[in-house]
Amino acid sequence: MKRYIIIVAGGKGVRMGGDVPKQFRLLNGKPLVMTTIENLSAMDVTMRIILVLPNDQLKYWDELCAQYEFSVPVKVVAGGTTRFHSVQNGLAAIDDADEALVGIHDGVRPFLAMKVFDELFREAAINGAVVPVVPVNDSMRRFIGGQGATEPVLRDRYRLVQTPQVFKLSILRKAYEQRYVEEFTDDASVVEKMGEFVHVVDGNRENIKITTPFDFVLAKAIVECLTQQPET
Repeated sequence: MKRYIIIVAGGKGVRMGGDVPKQFRLLNGKPLVMTTIENLSAMDVTMRIILVLPNDQLKYWDELCAQYEFSVPVKVVAGGTTRFHSVQNGLAAIDDADEALVGIHDGVRPFLAMKVFDELFREAAINGAVVPVVPVNDSMRRFIGGQGATEPVLRDRYRLVQTPQVFKLSILRKAYEQRYVEEFTDDASVVEKMGEFVHVVDGNRENIKITTPFDFVLAKAIVECLTQQPET
């Protein structure tokens, strides 16, 4: 089956600080989202990449591509008012009538491991819907009342969800025909809303979502580590 990846990069940079949206902040000498795209493209050169950006950032993207001589083939489309609507726009850019596999990925997650990428697409081809998860390391508590009361929960029953989340195209298209509700926190929640079971595979801890200044410091450390120790 053909493979597509929709990269959603709609950040305004509020939590990162400054005027430059987080997806365009420089990491290892180039805009962050470019590193994300290059890493994904290297994992499958035949995969078709769709980049979803806010409409007011499309011209800036063209300028960055010229400035950094960015040559990875990418189809760029304008996003919507929410992430849900941005993914809808990305799906609309896929004109394939045949079954395919589609990954939805955060533009500010540049450190996906090749072995996770392979397993996600392999499992999606079999089961139709799959997301990467990692264990929770810290102890957890949940609120149980309006007065700040909390109670402990067993962390081994919980996982942190990453991207890309990968689905068969037919499933994803049907899911995104639904009316938007605030409970749609990611693509898996949209697919589950229509009754589809979502499988999980182990993600990689380095696949962080870079949204704060601290995340950026951590990302620079990851870059240094990865360049010193090739992935096995």
